[in-house]
Amino acid sequence: MKKIIFKKLFKDITIFFLFASSAIALIVWVIQAVNFLDFVSEDGHSFKVYFFYTLLNFPKIMSRILPFIFFITIFYILVLYEEKNELLIFWTNGIDKKEFLKNINMLSFLFVIVQLIFTVYVVPATQDKARSFIRSSNIDLFPTLIKEKRFIDTVSDLTIYVDKKDEYGNLTNIFLKDGVGDKTETIYAKSGKIVENNNKNYLKLIEGKIIKKTNTDITIFDFSETDINLSEYSTKTTTNPKIQELKTSMLLHCILSFYNKNIIFSNDKFLCNDSVFKSAQQELLKRIYLPIYLPIIALIGASLILRNKDYINYTKFRFKLFIIGVLTIVTSEISVRYAGLNIKSTIFFLIIPIIIYIMGYLFFINQINFKKKN
Repeated sequence: MKKIIFKKLFKDITIFFLFASSAIALIVWVIQAVNFLDFVSEDGHSFKVYFFYTLLNFPKIMSRILPFIFFITIFYILVLYEEKNELLIFWTNGIDKKEFLKNINMLSFLFVIVQLIFTVYVVPATQDKARSFIRSSNIDLFPTLIKEKRFIDTVSDLTIYVDKKDEYGNLTNIFLKDGVGDKTETIYAKSGKIVENNNKNYLKLIEGKIIKKTNTDITIFDFSETDINLSEYSTKTTTNPKIQELKTSMLLHCILSFYNKNIIFSNDKFLCNDSVFKSAQQELLKRIYLPIYLPIIALIGASLILRNKDYINYTKFRFKLFIIGVLTIVTSEISVRYAGLNIKSTIFFLIIPIIIYIMGYLFFINQINFKKKN
């Protein structure tokens, strides 16, 4: 009978969690997808790149909201059970509150495993895959970026200015500057047009001048027609992998190498040195150790069973637990930002969730024993 009762509880928790997390993640994803429209409107990437980039950010959103949704789920289901008197079924079937907490803890450890799978494997892989779409893409929508009387600097080391642009894409009085520093190439043309050849964009210029500057030398010559291959220019969008996009094994290798007499670890994607070591350590702690807060969140939510709805301050008690749960989640997010700054902060980050759980567990047991005596 006990197994059937807990099976129903876990089923209700799982269903509500999947529904709530999917709904919240979808809302966040849509909002984020709107912000990513800059890839098309400003950076000139195709809608295909935009779609896959935003889609691959969905696992990251799920992993970020998982702790909060997990707490809300535990809290909501237990409040619902109390309001419907379904918690009485547990107590009348010989299930004590310690056993109830034990089963909630077991469920929380399953969610810890799920969160670790997301943070350690899925999220870094999908984030790196999303960045790879940016690396491999060219500026497919360059023609739409050209506007009249505006300086366009979407691509690296290239600035374009067009005086007029008609509905057919014909350009008038075109100014281009290629390069920075002592080596630059300035081009002026009376007219031009962006044409496509073999899936590449070319800027065809007619009647103009090219001014090449190399250190102190300046060369000027006229042309009647010339083509500039726009696909040779790269976007300004960041293409180098970020710490969050690196494999967990790579971050672990970096940290172990650094502690081993400060040996510098590097590969074609990542250089581990003093400047990135702290960030790498923080990211690794966030992936591996931060999920340990889930049992704490479950313990706070399960503390609802310490009082029933007939308790005179039940609403106030429920509100306090909710605030404590939210503050715990916020504390976990804040603490990881300071982890890795030095040895003391790292040790503090590693110890604080253990202390919080022990204190919460002792409070839970103390409340049960107190009620039994009275």
